[in-house]
Amino acid sequence: MKRLHLISFGCQMNVYDGELMASAFKRRGYARSDDPADADVILVNTCAVREHAEEKVFSHLGELRRHKKTNPALLLGVTGCMAERMGREIAQRAPYVDIIAGARSFGDILDLAAAAKDGTDAVISIGHDRPPPDRDVSVRQDPYRAFIAVSRGCDHACTYCVVPNTRGREKGRPLDGIVAEVKELVADGVVEVTLLGQNIDSYGKDRPEGEDLHHLLHACHAVDGLKRLRFVTSHPEDMQVEIFDDMANLPKLCGALHIPPQSGSSRVLKRMARGYTRERYLDITHEFRRRFPEGEIAADFIVGFPGETEDDFEQSISLMHEVKFQQSFIFRYSSRPGTPSGIHFEDDVPLPIKAARNMRLLKTQEAISRKKHAAMVGRTYEVLVEGPSKKDKSVLTGRTRGNHLVHFAGSVDLAGELVDVSVTDFTPVSLRGAVAG
Repeated sequence: MKRLHLISFGCQMNVYDGELMASAFKRRGYARSDDPADADVILVNTCAVREHAEEKVFSHLGELRRHKKTNPALLLGVTGCMAERMGREIAQRAPYVDIIAGARSFGDILDLAAAAKDGTDAVISIGHDRPPPDRDVSVRQDPYRAFIAVSRGCDHACTYCVVPNTRGREKGRPLDGIVAEVKELVADGVVEVTLLGQNIDSYGKDRPEGEDLHHLLHACHAVDGLKRLRFVTSHPEDMQVEIFDDMANLPKLCGALHIPPQSGSSRVLKRMARGYTRERYLDITHEFRRRFPEGEIAADFIVGFPGETEDDFEQSISLMHEVKFQQSFIFRYSSRPGTPSGIHFEDDVPLPIKAARNMRLLKTQEAISRKKHAAMVGRTYEVLVEGPSKKDKSVLTGRTRGNHLVHFAGSVDLAGELVDVSVTDFTPVSLRGAVAG
C-alpha cells in the first residue's frame, strides 16, 4: 500500500484542507504515514500570513529533500496559501519540489500527482478556482472534534492581508451540504464541530435568503447526537449581535467568540482598512457580555503596523485590559508582497520595538489569564475529554465550553465524553482539576 505524509502549517482552515487532500489520496488507495521516510507522497500544506511562516516552510522542505535521495520516486508537494502566492518562486528556490498547488486549486491534487510522476519539472497549478475534494469523514486528526468549512475566501481588503489574493472572493457552501457533513461526522463519533470561515459572520451573503449564519447554527444544532457547536472567525465589521442570542439560547452552541481587534487604536485600524473603530469593537464586546455573561472572547493583535506610535500601542494594551480576553494571539507585523500596506506603507517600526511590544502584550495577556483562571478555582465546568495530554500521558486533557484547556486525572475511557470537572489549580495557559463527584 502506498503512503501519504501530510504536514499542515497555519490556520484551522489549513488543517481542514489537509484532511480533504488526505481523503482524496485515501480513495486512491493511500494510507497515512507519520514518518516521511516511509512515504510515497509528502505534502506540505502552507500558510502565507507572515514571512516567518514561509521561511519555515523552505527550511522544512530542505530537511525533506533528503528523503528524495533515498527514494527517487518520492513525490514532494507544496500546497496552500504560500503555494498560491509564490508558486514559481518555490520552483526556483526548491527545484526538487514536484507539485505546487495553490489554495484555490488543490482540488486537482490527484491529477497533479499523476502528472508529476510523468514529468521532470514541477507541476504548478495556481490561480484556478477548483472545487475541493469530497471529504471522507473518517480522515481527521481528532476522533471527537472536527472542522467544517462553510465558506472560503474573503471580500474584505485589510491592507496587510494576503487572504483575498490567495483564497479569492468569499463563496459560501449550500446549507444543506454543511448539515449533511455534520450528520456524517456525528455518525462517525464526532461530538463537537467547529464551523470555519475566513469571515464566518458573513456566511450566506452569496446564498439564497434563509442561508445565513443564524439559520446555519440552528440547522446544525438540530442534528441528533451532536453535543457541541462552535464557529470561527468573526470579523467585527460583519458581526451581527443577534448571534449572541443564539449563543445564549442554543444549549449546544459554546460561548467562545473569536473576534480579532488587530489593534486598539482607531487610527491604526483605519490604516489597516478594518472597517470599524475602537469604540465599535468595544460596543460589540460589551453587548456580547451583556447578553452572554459567561461567554469568553479570544483576540488577534498585530504589533508594529506601519506608522504605529507608542500611543497607538498603549491603546492596544488598554483594550486588552478593558475586554479581558480569554486568550490573545499576537503577531509582529510582516510586510507581505502585493498587499496594499506592503506597496504603499513603509515598514517603519524597528524590529526591536516590534519585539518589545509583542512581549508587553504577551505579558499583559498572561496577567489577565492568571486572574481569570484564579477566579475559576473552586468552580465546576463541563469539559469535553479529548484524551491523554500530549505532554503528560498520565493525565487527561479537555476544554470547557469557553475554550479553557483543563488537565485532570481520569480513565482514558472518558475520551469523547462530557464530564464535570472541578478546578483546583491553574497556570496562565491552563487549568488543573478533578472529575466532580
